[in-house]
Amino acid sequence: MGAHRARYVCTTLAGVLAHETRRTVAHQLRPRPPVSEAGPHYAVALREALEKLGPFYIKIGQILSTRPDLVSPGVTAELEKLHDQVSVAPFSDFEAVLARDLGPRWTASFRDIDTTRPLGTASLAQVYRATLADGTPAALKIQRPGIRPVIEADMKLLNKAARMIGRSAPRFNAVIDTRAMLGVVFDAMRPELDFVLEARNMNHARDQIAGFKHLAVPAVISATPSVLVQSLAPGHSIADARREDFTIEEREGIGRDLLSFMYRSYFLTRSFHADPHPGNILVHPGEKAHLIDWGMVGRIDRPLSASILLVLLSLAQNDGAAVAKAWIEMGHATPWAEITAFVEDMTALVPQVATATLEELNFGVTLTAVLEHATRRGIKTSPVISILGKSFANLEGSIRNLCPELSLIDVFEDEFRHITFQLAAEALSEKQAARTALDLIIAGNTVVPQARGLLRDLSNREFTVQVNQLPLQQVLQHLSPSANRVIGGSALALGALSWRIRHKRRAHHA
Repeated sequence: MGAHRARYVCTTLAGVLAHETRRTVAHQLRPRPPVSEAGPHYAVALREALEKLGPFYIKIGQILSTRPDLVSPGVTAELEKLHDQVSVAPFSDFEAVLARDLGPRWTASFRDIDTTRPLGTASLAQVYRATLADGTPAALKIQRPGIRPVIEADMKLLNKAARMIGRSAPRFNAVIDTRAMLGVVFDAMRPELDFVLEARNMNHARDQIAGFKHLAVPAVISATPSVLVQSLAPGHSIADARREDFTIEEREGIGRDLLSFMYRSYFLTRSFHADPHPGNILVHPGEKAHLIDWGMVGRIDRPLSASILLVLLSLAQNDGAAVAKAWIEMGHATPWAEITAFVEDMTALVPQVATATLEELNFGVTLTAVLEHATRRGIKTSPVISILGKSFANLEGSIRNLCPELSLIDVFEDEFRHITFQLAAEALSEKQAARTALDLIIAGNTVVPQARGLLRDLSNREFTVQVNQLPLQQVLQHLSPSANRVIGGSALALGALSWRIRHKRRAHHA
């Protein structure tokens, strides 16, 4: 990164972080400040600065637009306008990339390339309509020369800024771990810098989407780190689709399949398209909807996925208290958390969501509203929620263009049956059974020494219990019934296992 760009980045970041961090810390446990607080000129200047800085900062800004707990409403509204503004580069700029990745005889691979009108133009790459040597129509995606070291330098710079936030605002960082949040974004974006990884994501998605009647993913023809050749997807952006050109069954089929596929991505495969904005969903009457651009993919681990599933199920059941408990379990409460107030927040919010359609409610914004309340009440949320919230908000906006009457809750309730059946099958699999057995073995090796130490402390009257954050009764009170069952079941299992081990040892020594 050049010295001038580095100074510009640092100056911009310093202003943004100083302004928004002060605002968030000052109002973290108080009502949301008015929209005008940040000032329209500040918000516009921030958006323009992020656009000037390039694709990485645009992604960060787009994620911030779904985090009203981090930025003020005025800034949020302006960041929603962020888009990758870049002029079309001449095809000659990319010929060196093609020669490096495909070899000096790369032209022999193509019968024709429409170099005058790219199918897509962005800061990271340009996409061209091409015809392969055998006559197959294709899309040719070429990475801009020199862009990878710029993005990698930006990542290092933002990591440094995140460490500064952690040191200078520890209370803020206790609720919002900016470094962890950036790490999630970095991991999701890496395939955009290496098309071999993007091709792997596409092949995985094609396997998962095969059973859906109305959806498809382009096929990978060839891939190198900087050049991706894929089958040509028909149609145009779902944002430009005219509803009257599609039958009602077709519109609803596309909308339902998109939601079902993403729900399964979140909760079964735990790998999801992190940027399903309208430009990445191509539709055409009589054709399947194609999900393109698999360079940004998010991943969720099993426990977090289960917690998010419980949040959505509680929303579908119009249970605000259950939403609050599930959200707390997904992260953790700080020592100053206002848990009772958060439960009351959810009790007021959830009934507005439970029966709404896309025409009546922005469901993605609802999830960010839960996040906003949680942050304000001192509850730390998993950093993965940032990128998942972006994914869900983009998906919702895409579907609304074609099928606004669709109810996300209804589709979720229908899909929940399939998800729970698959999760049950997963829990009964040989792999999961082996893991459970291993957990029991490990527990058996540790529970006896721990029990012996506990008995020794009790006999010497040295046993004490310390709770540093919340009273134990308050913690248990706010755990979900399922969590309490797990705790109780685990305690019984460990007790029985401990007795069995002692019994065997006594029989052995007898």
